[in-house]
Amino acid sequence: MGGLNDEAIKNHIVPYLSPVIKEIFLKMHTQYFKGLEEIRLRIGQPLLIKVGDRDYTLNKQGKLEDDLKRAYFVSADDIYRSVAAISDNSLYAFEEEIRRGFITLPGGHRVGLAGRTVMEGHEVKTIKDFSALSFRVAREIQGCSNEVLAHIYPRDLEPVNTLFVSAPRCGKTTILRDVARNLSLGTSRGRGCNVVVIDERSELAGAYRGRAQMNLGPRTDILDGCPKALGMIMAIRSLSPHVLITDEIGRKEDIEAVQECVNAGVAVITSIHARNIEEAQKRPLLRELLATGAFDILVVLSRSSGPGTVEEIVRWDSLCCG
Repeated sequence: MGGLNDEAIKNHIVPYLSPVIKEIFLKMHTQYFKGLEEIRLRIGQPLLIKVGDRDYTLNKQGKLEDDLKRAYFVSADDIYRSVAAISDNSLYAFEEEIRRGFITLPGGHRVGLAGRTVMEGHEVKTIKDFSALSFRVAREIQGCSNEVLAHIYPRDLEPVNTLFVSAPRCGKTTILRDVARNLSLGTSRGRGCNVVVIDERSELAGAYRGRAQMNLGPRTDILDGCPKALGMIMAIRSLSPHVLITDEIGRKEDIEAVQECVNAGVAVITSIHARNIEEAQKRPLLRELLATGAFDILVVLSRSSGPGTVEEIVRWDSLCCG
């Protein structure tokens, strides 16, 4: 699905690493930045990066190592200094994001947090004593939805209800971003639409300090950090959307909200975690949703030829009648 500009990683991610690890990345060959997906810091464990489908470890000279014993081992100070940089030395200001388990960086990149969770009733109040950080690189690849857009937006017609079926790390979030931008902007297939993105986990828009870091188009409104089910109903009542886009539905209230949106005549484009349609149909709630015929087309994604590979596009009427 393409790479990310080397300078973007150097400007938006590397400055938030501890001084020692920052130096390691500045020494690393830039060819590995192109497919970089994750940076993993775990106290007392080797520094790891994920490039495509492979994990690599780095030594202090920024060279890739096969022998874990020669890798750079992350220290508690590395975690402490990285957290301080990410939070601008004010964890209190990021309290809500920490409670959700991640902090967003400029450019929409995300840092997942692991450590000791502090509970308040049945809810996570905060995370303390950080033990690991996962830097996940966000990608905005304009045009990556072109293959499916003709099915989502038939020429001169309204966008249709679409469900992306995808295992993790198969590019669905990147494709959903591009779908939102294209529908909002308008294409040769039709006019631009009012789009509302319900971004419960701040992934689609990559909001940083309240501002979207991703280009989701001129006619797009974003409900950042809003629970999906609540956001869908709010949008119908107050934002007059033609299209609602959200990611990773699966709870009972999500399913009910999707059905309400479809009944209201608003197109819904969303995704679920599953390797294929058969697996999705084995889950009671999703089977119930699919059985209603709420979605016109199902798009199955994989990584067989890289993230965002479209395995199949299935019309619901052919599936249920076939």
